[in-house]
Amino acid sequence: MAQFKNPLPLTEADIDRLEELLESDVFKGDAMLLDELQGFLCGISSGPDLVMPSEWLPVVLGEEPIYESEDQAEEVLDLLMRFYDQIVVDLTNGHMPALILYPIEEGSDHYDYAPWADGYLLGSDMGPTQWLEAAGEQSEELAQLLEAFFLLNGSLKADFSESGEQWLNEAAETRALQAAEQEVPRLVLAIHEFWKARTSARPHYAQDTDTDIGEREETCPCGSGRKFKQCCGDPKRLH
Repeated sequence: MAQFKNPLPLTEADIDRLEELLESDVFKGDAMLLDELQGFLCGISSGPDLVMPSEWLPVVLGEEPIYESEDQAEEVLDLLMRFYDQIVVDLTNGHMPALILYPIEEGSDHYDYAPWADGYLLGSDMGPTQWLEAAGEQSEELAQLLEAFFLLNGSLKADFSESGEQWLNEAAETRALQAAEQEVPRLVLAIHEFWKARTSARPHYAQDTDTDIGEREETCPCGSGRKFKQCCGDPKRLH
């Protein structure tokens, strides 16, 4: 079976640096943290549509980052793209990246899956295709695969509350959440395979053919200050 070649892998120091940058004043608190970011990138990498960096970078970084320099903007973009590439390659080759999670509270050995699940579901909404609608006769199968993410981010419980339906008791909810947490890696791979089996092969690196000449002359939405064609619209950057 053909496999994508691994991009330049992120080291532990690279991950720490990306975390530091995302939490810095550059993004005024608007950038995703690493746990939500990893979930988000797994989501946009798994569906039926190829989502371009020009579409997802403003969602990840916020609309108006204030970089200290062009070098800093390039560093953020490089780390993000390598992080994204690594996720795409892992999922395409049937490997689930090790989950990045933060403790519920400092010193706790229980990790908070809600931001990761939030990111994944947001990523699943990024493309033009509605997942459940596109799944057709298999929509129920896909809904079952996605249910754990709605449980983990609290939206399933909220839906029950809004509809007046009885929710699980505390013990049953705890068991359901623990089971969902354990299932996340398997479910991400299963959903990736679900769409892979239903869509034609898509190139990982592709020219953004939907971007016209005028758009390519505009300022890049990632906030680097450069023209789109010289930044995220550079064919070397398009994934």
